[in-house]
Amino acid sequence: MTANVALNDQDSLALRTIAEQTGKSAEELIYEAIKELISGFQQTKRLDLLRQARGMWQSRDDLPELETLRAEMNRT
Repeated sequence: MTANVALNDQDSLALRTIAEQTGKSAEELIYEAIKELISGFQQTKRLDLLRQARGMWQSRDDLPELETLRAEMNRT
C-alpha cells in the first residue's frame, strides 16, 4: 500500500532533522513510526483481552484443583 503524508512546515523540518541525525530517510522514519503505532495498538488490544478474560473460571466448581493438575503433570 502506498500513502501520501502531508506534513506542516514544522513537522517536515523536524522529520528532515531527525533523518539527518539518524542517517535514515524520511520514508524509513515514517515506516518505523507506523510499525511502532501498530505494535503498540496490538499490545494494548491484547492486554485488554487478557483483562477481560481474567477470572473467567472463578465461579466454576466443576474443574479439578490446581494441585491435582500439577501432580498429574509431574508424574513421569
